[in-house]
Amino acid sequence: MSTTATTVGLSPKRGIWGGGNEPLKASYGKLMMWFFLLSDIFTFAAFLIAYAAIRVSYPGYAGPADSFIGSNEYWPVPELVFDAFPFFHGMHLPLVFVTLMTFILIMSSITMVLAVEAGHRNDRDDVVKWMLWTLLGGITFLSCQAWEWSHFIHGTDGGTVLTYVNNMGGIVTETVFGANLMVNEYGPAAFAQLFFFITGFHGFHVTIGVFLLFMAFYQAAVGVYERRGHYEMVEKIGLYWHFVDLVWVFVFTFFYLI
Repeated sequence: MSTTATTVGLSPKRGIWGGGNEPLKASYGKLMMWFFLLSDIFTFAAFLIAYAAIRVSYPGYAGPADSFIGSNEYWPVPELVFDAFPFFHGMHLPLVFVTLMTFILIMSSITMVLAVEAGHRNDRDDVVKWMLWTLLGGITFLSCQAWEWSHFIHGTDGGTVLTYVNNMGGIVTETVFGANLMVNEYGPAAFAQLFFFITGFHGFHVTIGVFLLFMAFYQAAVGVYERRGHYEMVEKIGLYWHFVDLVWVFVFTFFYLI
């Protein structure tokens, strides 16, 4: 009696798929990345919906532009809060810096596309070049976000006199500089809480992406993917990076424009 062993549904490229036909001709790794991104879409969507719900519960301020800060009753106007730019102290440049951040992230997405395309051509030098540019774009974005957080926490030079209820239930009147999770000079505490949480959660994703980009850049540079015969890892990391960029577009729209 003889026994014949058969292998069903294995990927001809890597022999790792054992679940029948490959859905949409996608590898196991890419499918898992898509599943992860889908779950993350639901997470970010829940945060942004919560932001919108809290935002509409506060009336928008329609008074003089130079006197809205410090009101706990009105939601701050983003272009009046985020109007600073490095080395241009005292100038009113509404949303210019955050627009620059958005441009940097979108450009890094373009260089990521070029890196993936080079990987399809098995062009090691081009993959390394475009991965380096993408990595630099991610690091620059994180640096810009760190500066924005620092400026938001520091606040205006003169601060703002606020009257609010502290943790003990007492009414406190004091000069508040910048923002924290309890009170901020720009308006309701919820504004600062949502800013730190949503932009911080996105920044956490970008930080993970930067580590993944560095790993792919290094492995491409030393020839790991070339020896494997394919650059699929670059493509999977590219999916994650495009997702991070797309989420930022929604964060920018919800938080800074609405």
